[in-house]
Amino acid sequence: MSRSTVLGRVVGLWRYPVKSMAGEPLSSVEVGWHGLVGDRRWAFIRDGMTMSGFPWLTLRECPAMAHYHPRLLDLSQPNRSATTVRTPSGDSLDVADPALAAQLWPDGARLLRQDRGIFDTFPLSLISTRTIASLARDVGRELEVMRFRPNLLIETDNEADYPEVEWVGRTLQLGALQLRVDQRDGRCVIITQDPDTGERDTRVLRQVRDRQQGCLGVYASTVRPGSVQLGDALQALD
Repeated sequence: MSRSTVLGRVVGLWRYPVKSMAGEPLSSVEVGWHGLVGDRRWAFIRDGMTMSGFPWLTLRECPAMAHYHPRLLDLSQPNRSATTVRTPSGDSLDVADPALAAQLWPDGARLLRQDRGIFDTFPLSLISTRTIASLARDVGRELEVMRFRPNLLIETDNEADYPEVEWVGRTLQLGALQLRVDQRDGRCVIITQDPDTGERDTRVLRQVRDRQQGCLGVYASTVRPGSVQLGDALQALD
């Protein structure tokens, strides 16, 4: 009979229907083989960019994307669900409305849909409250959770500064979901940007590079699909 060790509990849960736009906060969600239902199913590509390399329009090129709030409207048919986006001015536009692409990138951008998700590496990202607090201490300022764009925020009693490092390679249980922590999450310049003000603080990325080899939080993939909700315990299966 397997034993389990409680590592923490879920205190934040987000999906990002449109790559690089604001996260959609959730109280519960189904997680399949390709991550959270509806997560990163849409992305914009600047005109003239090829599909090789990294063609996506992101917060690097368009910091204002953090103030566009997508919402998935119909979860009954996840492969056909409509997505609307609330713009900074308060308008609600269909994600496929050409006016939205024109706002984001006046020089021309096109929309891409991928039902398997448009992920940089793995479909699930986790970070702990302890890790964010440790980095905030090292940087010397409070840091917003959404700066790190996690799917799952885990509150843990572990007193280690960056406890997720110990999860890599382990199989974890979270609600009805089983996941495998595949690797640490390599970070880029996006974490230097305050998601509310757009202000950049290069100390954030510098500290991550100097103290954590450029990584913060972890990536994971699904072992057994299932539902997750706020308050669920995160358990390591031994």
